[in-house]
Amino acid sequence: MSALTTAPPSHRADDAGSVGGSGSGSLGPGFWRRRRALLLLALALVVVVVGAVLLGSGGPERGGRLDPDNPTPTGGQAVARVLADQGVDVTVVRSAAALEDADVDDGTTVLVSDPLLLGERTAESLMDDRGGARLVVADPEFAVTDLLGLDVQGTRESGLDDVAADCSGAGSTLGDDLDGLEISVDRAFVFPELDGCFAVDGAPTIAETDDEVLLLGADDLLTNDQVLRADNAAVALRLLGGTERLVWYVPDPADLADDEGVGLGAFAPDAVVPALWLTVAAVVALMWWRGRRFGRLVVEPLPVSVRAVEATESRGRLYRRTGDRFHAADALRRASRRRIAVHLGLPRHDVDPVALVHDVAARTGRPVAYVGSLLDPRGPLPTDDAALVTFAHLLTDLEKEVRRA
Repeated sequence: MSALTTAPPSHRADDAGSVGGSGSGSLGPGFWRRRRALLLLALALVVVVVGAVLLGSGGPERGGRLDPDNPTPTGGQAVARVLADQGVDVTVVRSAAALEDADVDDGTTVLVSDPLLLGERTAESLMDDRGGARLVVADPEFAVTDLLGLDVQGTRESGLDDVAADCSGAGSTLGDDLDGLEISVDRAFVFPELDGCFAVDGAPTIAETDDEVLLLGADDLLTNDQVLRADNAAVALRLLGGTERLVWYVPDPADLADDEGVGLGAFAPDAVVPALWLTVAAVVALMWWRGRRFGRLVVEPLPVSVRAVEATESRGRLYRRTGDRFHAADALRRASRRRIAVHLGLPRHDVDPVALVHDVAARTGRPVAYVGSLLDPRGPLPTDDAALVTFAHLLTDLEKEVRRA
């Protein structure tokens, strides 16, 4: 009978499982340690996504500029609530479909609070199928007026304080409503080619076009933080509360088709595209003129190949044979000074030795005199082999202290 015995199959399976516990297929501590960075990154990504979802669905308040549900300084909630308290039927629509279903007529004022998000079809519908409703366009930049088919060019002004209505030349209704009032806003669009009210150097900030579209260039007067300045509140109520019903249209980017809306090209001057082509042509010409044509790589055979470590050892043996301890110690000192300077983020070649000595002393807590004896080029050098070995060890220890500090 043989003395060799084997464990039962079940025991072998258990042993294999225990040995494999540290392998790649195990979920033991080693698995989590190896993948800790990846897991932390995944956890951070989950937190960011959850936070974005929570912020995006954080209640009925909206965050857009001049949004009637936005209570922040740039929102229009204050004006919307005051109009509702004054008996105006304020209807907020947030899509092109809801605007079509709003059934506007000549007793309705339609305010477009963010016209940069208008699509071409929606803009055409506002101009042609508004049923006699009064259309008010806030922040009518030149790209917006072009989208609406209005031949109007506005310019931006800033810092308007106590600008009087002075509606001479404006429509009779507009002049009667706003006469005697003043506005103060941080910024506004002015329209030199139109007649209107609250003019800056003869260019009105609120003007009505021949298409009966009211351009509200001073739309800052509708914001929560500026509505109480000067007579801004009264101007807002008279412009938007002149009819029994106000449709406050907040365009939705989802209504835009791929080829609709105001793109970046609408804000660029006409000379931008030719200037870009001229720049590209100039760069190509410069590359052709100053470019260097590199030929094939040439391999030059060397008479002998010497490893770097062999060259270092040979140089050390040469120093020892000649007894040039001063030169060897100075080379060690310069190398240590260069490595410490690189570690401290200083220039490796042009570093001031005195400044380096004080910096190292401050970081390591060593006396300045001790650090200077090791790193200062004017410091003492060893005179024998034992002192040279001690000097090298001291430099190595100082480098380690600097790295630890």
